[in-house]
Parts: sequence; C-alpha cells; structure tokens
Amino acid sequence: MSELDFTPDEMMTIAAARALKNTDVCFVGIGAPSAACNIARLTHAPDVTLIYESGTIGTAPTVLPLSIGDGELCETAVTTVSVPEMFRYWLQGGRVTVGFLGAAQIDRFGNINTTVIGDYDAPKTRLPGGGGAPEIASSCGEIFITLKQSKRAMVEKIDFFTSFGHGEGGDHRARLGITTKGPTLMVTDLAVWKADPETSEFTVVSLHPGVSRDMVQDTCGWTVRFADELSETPHPTEIELSTLRDLRARTKAAHSSGAKTGEAA
Repeated sequence: MSELDFTPDEMMTIAAARALKNTDVCFVGIGAPSAACNIARLTHAPDVTLIYESGTIGTAPTVLPLSIGDGELCETAVTTVSVPEMFRYWLQGGRVTVGFLGAAQIDRFGNINTTVIGDYDAPKTRLPGGGGAPEIASSCGEIFITLKQSKRAMVEKIDFFTSFGHGEGGDHRARLGITTKGPTLMVTDLAVWKADPETSEFTVVSLHPGVSRDMVQDTCGWTVRFADELSETPHPTEIELSTLRDLRARTKAAHSSGAKTGEAA
C-alpha cells in the first residue's frame, strides 16, 4: 500500500474526524467514534475536549481504549468525575456540543438500535445495550454517527429503539419536548450523509472517492436520497493517513503486549 492509498475504513474515520471543531466538547463512543475523535484531536482540532462515559474529561489517550473503563483514559484526562456527575451536570446540563455514536442498526431518521436483533423477548442476537447512548442522543447539542454500510445495519425499521434520533421524521423531536438537534451527520465507509432540515431524513451529500450511487444504494435497506449537488469527499491527506496509521499501530502493539503479559501471569 503506497503512502496515499487508503482503505474505505480509513476514509470513513478521517471524514468523520473532520466534522469536529477545535471548540467542541465531545461525548465519545467506543470503537469507530473513538478513532475519529482522537484523529481530530491529533490533527486539526488539538483543543477539542473529549469526554468518555466513565467520567473522564479532556482525555488524550496515546492508544485507543478497549472500553470506557480503560485506564488509559483516566491517566491522560484533565479530570475524572463520578458517572452521576458526568450525566447530570455535564451531559444533561447542556455542556456537551457533540455526541459521537456508532450503531448496530439505524434507520433513515437516525434512530439507533444497540439492544437486540429480532424480537425483544426472543432475540436472534442480544447486543451490548444502550449504556449512556440514549441520554447522549437526547442531551448533546447534536449527534454524529459513524458505521460501515450494510443492509443488515441500515434498515427500513429498527428492531428496538435504543437511542432516539428523529423518530418518525420532521419535527418529532420537538413535539416530544427534546430541544437538541439530534443526529445531523452520518459518515459511512462509502459516503457522508446529513439530515434534511425539513424531513430529518439522512441524505447523501458526498460520495467517497471511487464510490458510485449504486454502491451506496446496494448496501442500504431503504431508498436512498441523494443531494441535488452531490460532491466527492476530499481524499485523506498524508498527515491524516499517517496519524491514523500510527495511532492504530500503537494501539495494536499496546493491546498485544497486554494480552501476552496477561497470558504469562
């Protein structure tokens, strides 16, 4: 792989990272959201404040955490508060501008399922659950979502409402008394989507390099809307790619070392 070649996953992570601003206070989900947020911090947004559910504020991990309880988060945080304080004062107090989430299932209006696949009482698959995501989805100023496209993940109707997006669309959030913006951006491995200001339906505004409309539609479970002025996502820069690859290499080395140490013990 040459220096400026990139994978769909790298394009997704970098495109998602670009959405964060230096002034953002961001509630970070584990996995793809964590990678995107930390790439933003290591490149164009060095002063972004990253918050994890365990109560770590202003964390700056050198490797990606395995979970919200990873010691790396506490060691590098500006401060660590109790979980009740995190949710009541910081999150519900309106002090978080962006929540960055992943999803097992999502629909066109940004409603997220991370609870079960299938019927709740007899599920095909039981997922990790909501954790703090339902509160993040309703209390953060706006929500960014990142996930890999597939018809299994992007569905016409989710099996369970874990985190409320725009419900039935339109002004459903406002009718329920939710004053925050909800999902405004979704970045996948194929495209950048934004919520329509009137219908609240996710609409493709940018295709990643080499991606066609058919590729997006073939991996989505609903009829995709494309913006009238559809653009191409800018290619990753040399700095963005090298930063992401270095972070992942450090993470792999750290976690592999920890596994070996655990086995020896």
